[in-house]
Amino acid sequence: MERTGTILRGRGFEPVEGRIVIDDDGRIEAIEETSVDGSDIILPAFVNAHTHIGDSIAKEAGRGLSLEELVAPPDGLKHRLLRQASRDELVGAMERSLQFMRAGGTAACLDFREGGVEGVEMLEAAADGLEIDALSFARGSIDAMRAGDGFGASGANDAEFGEERAATREAGKPFGIHAGEVDASDIHPALDLEPEFLVHVVHPESDHLERIAEQQVPIAVCPRSNLVTDVGLSPYAELNERTTLALGTDNVMLNSPSMFREMEFLAKLSDLPADEILRMATVNGAEIAGLEYGLVEPGRKARLVVLDGDSHNLAGARDPVRAVVRRAGVDDVREVVLEA
Repeated sequence: MERTGTILRGRGFEPVEGRIVIDDDGRIEAIEETSVDGSDIILPAFVNAHTHIGDSIAKEAGRGLSLEELVAPPDGLKHRLLRQASRDELVGAMERSLQFMRAGGTAACLDFREGGVEGVEMLEAAADGLEIDALSFARGSIDAMRAGDGFGASGANDAEFGEERAATREAGKPFGIHAGEVDASDIHPALDLEPEFLVHVVHPESDHLERIAEQQVPIAVCPRSNLVTDVGLSPYAELNERTTLALGTDNVMLNSPSMFREMEFLAKLSDLPADEILRMATVNGAEIAGLEYGLVEPGRKARLVVLDGDSHNLAGARDPVRAVVRRAGVDDVREVVLEA
């Protein structure tokens, strides 16, 4: 199997005209530079580094409510709506969000999964047959973490999480935790847990930045969500100078799980270069989750997005990386290749 076009190769996304050869095991066997017909742009499929797709039943609910009123357990609007919904309603809504994500080039999402073991099982049911890696960073119990792919803690001000952290180490699974979303008070306690990654980090102070750099803990940032909930925006350039950033879309209740929209939004409100934002949307999230894709290079799993470079939206673009990050959308997707 092969795909041809302008290939955004390697960690630097160097545009190369040629073909990608995919072997029978669904891995990239070779990238061959050669003149080809057509104007397709080929890039790695996206990894959405932070989602809450369980609230797919509540899209655009809660206008005018604060972050706490929207999502704080146990009585935030989201949790009340989740309790009122049936299992079939929840699974069906999550499945539709996953289908949307897949159509938009997302190969995986790191979902902070409510509902304990049953919540993990519901996400598995929603993802069944969709070829998307919907990873459960389970919340609520150690048993849920063991059933899922890791543990996703709400925040260090909510509980100590020491037992859960120890259990993830024993299980060999990653531990992620929200930190610094509303204020800085939970950042140091979160870092004390030595997590595999933090989420948000909107309000770091200088001592937090020093610890983040020292510990080299990656951060999943969610710009659109932070704007919608009015908590502020992370200091993206300062964080990027100190550690690895990945990109997430957060609650489906508040935002469509579109990595195209998230990239464009971040590109136009920050000074981060386009290639850095594309790494945040692909390989950086993949490496947090231990996935074998996220880049177009030999040996990687062939999880790719093929864009129509001659679409009305992309035709004439002089810089394919900037065009992908700042301009492209789901309507430009010709094919999503999820071979392995």
